[in-house]
Amino acid sequence: MSDTRPLRRSLALIFGLFRTPNGAARIGIAFFYGLICHVTFAAAVLALMFAMFFGMSESLGRVPAPWAIFANIVLALQFPLTHSLLLSKRGGQVLAKLAPRAFGPTLATTTYAIIASVQLLALFAFWTPSGIIWWQAEGVAFAIICGLYAASWLLLIWASYDAGAEVQSGALGWMSLAQNIKPVFPEMPTKGLFSVIRQPIYVSFALTTWTVPVWTPDQLCLAIALTAYCLLAPRLKERRFTKRYGADFATYKRDVPYAIPRLSRSEN
Repeated sequence: MSDTRPLRRSLALIFGLFRTPNGAARIGIAFFYGLICHVTFAAAVLALMFAMFFGMSESLGRVPAPWAIFANIVLALQFPLTHSLLLSKRGGQVLAKLAPRAFGPTLATTTYAIIASVQLLALFAFWTPSGIIWWQAEGVAFAIICGLYAASWLLLIWASYDAGAEVQSGALGWMSLAQNIKPVFPEMPTKGLFSVIRQPIYVSFALTTWTVPVWTPDQLCLAIALTAYCLLAPRLKERRFTKRYGADFATYKRDVPYAIPRLSRSEN
C-alpha cells in the first residue's frame, strides 16, 4: 500500500494557508508562482500526451528543411541537459535567483517545476514533424496499445505520488512560502512502487514513449533519446541520495533493483 504521508503533508500545507494572518505581498507572490507552475505543468502534460499519442506527427513546429532536424535535436537536448544541470548545487543557486531575493530559496522547487514544464511544452508542442508515418495501430491492436499507454501514465502518476506529489508538482515551494515556513522535503521514498524498483518515475516515463499507437521516425528518435536519459540521469540522483541519506540509502540500494523488478526475492 502507498505511503499516505505525502497526501497528509499536502493537506496540511493547504489548510495552513488559511492560518497565515500577515504578509499579503508574500502570499500574493506565492499564489502567482503557484498559478504559473500548475498552468504550465498541465499544459506540458497535455502537450506531451497528445504529441506522443500521434507519434510526434501532429506537433506545431514548422521549421523548413533541412533546419528542422537541427531544431528538433536542440529541442530534444535542451530538456535533459537543463533538467540535470538545475539539480546540481550551482543549478540550485540559479533557481534561487529566479524569484524575489527573500523568497528565492523557498520557491526553488516551484521555479524548477515551471522551467521543466516550459521545457517539455516546447519540446512536444513545437517539434517539427517529418511527415513520415511508418505504422498506425488499428482495431484490436489500437485498443490494446491505448490501454498500455494509459497504464504507463497511471504508473507515472502513482510513482510521482509515492515520491511526494507536492515536490513533483512544484507545490511545495509556493505553499511553503504562503505559510512563511521552510519547505520540508519528504523522506527518502521507499514505499509503493519504490519498493519494487529504485527509479519508478523514470522507468514509467520511458514506458510512455514506447506504448504509442502511431510510429514515426520522430517518435523512435525521441523514445531512444528519452529512454537513454531515463536510464542514465538517475545515476546522478543516486549520488545525491548517497550523500544525503548515507547508510539508509546504501541499504535500500542493496535491497531494491535499479530499474528492472526482480521476479522473486532471494531469501537469506
